[in-house]
Amino acid sequence: MKVTKVRPNVLMISIVAATGGLLFGFDTGVISGALPFLKQYWQLNDASIEWITTTVLLGAVAGAVSSGRLSDIIGRRKMIIINAVIFTVGAIGCAFAPNPTILILMRILIGIAIGITSYVVPMYIAEISPTRIRGALVTLNQLMITIGILASYITDYVLSDDNNNESWRWMFLVGLVPSLILLIGMFFLPETPRWLISKHHLDEGIKVLQKVEDPDMVDQTLANIKNEVKQEAENKTRVTEIFKPWLRAPLIITVGIFFFQQFSGV
Repeated sequence: MKVTKVRPNVLMISIVAATGGLLFGFDTGVISGALPFLKQYWQLNDASIEWITTTVLLGAVAGAVSSGRLSDIIGRRKMIIINAVIFTVGAIGCAFAPNPTILILMRILIGIAIGITSYVVPMYIAEISPTRIRGALVTLNQLMITIGILASYITDYVLSDDNNNESWRWMFLVGLVPSLILLIGMFFLPETPRWLISKHHLDEGIKVLQKVEDPDMVDQTLANIKNEVKQEAENKTRVTEIFKPWLRAPLIITVGIFFFQQFSGV
């Protein structure tokens, strides 16, 4: 049985990109430790606390819905860079929010970044990864989300100070570190071969493919990408296609799984 080795450059690219997943997890979990201090600092009622907690989901919906089309237009790499900027602004904005309204707006902004991350980061890793280990590398994103949640709880524990009601500011500010790592790191990473080829930058796409793909798989992968791009161009489909009778059951099952996973309250 042949064991496929991961090229160091490919692993590094995937880890840097997956930092977006870490931010996803961190910004999802950090609010739990910040809430008690926020409540005392601004004397918030339950309704205000609910808004601060849940508005991030409103932003996530907007980010997830809009990121697909935008990433097709400007590229996966640029989309992640923009996303890192949003995370950075959101972390600073939450940390220095002068009132609950600004904090809510910043939480919505972070939610947009989370929504973008959930779509673009796994796609970037999948399109930049060698064929033989693509599945393994894509799981890095989910692993980093879990690590991000753990990091947020550790941060909340370490920075909690009952004698300082502004402890929550430092909790949010810690998110600045991974967002800057993602922002700076992405400037040194390439665009994905698939996107480059789809935009007719064939030579550049081949160069990137030769750097990340196994040497004996470059020609086959290139042929597959060209074929997929050609099929997508020829077979334009509408959103209404997913509501056809033969897709109805899979659609209901898929949406149902995601809905009840969240509805459980976990």
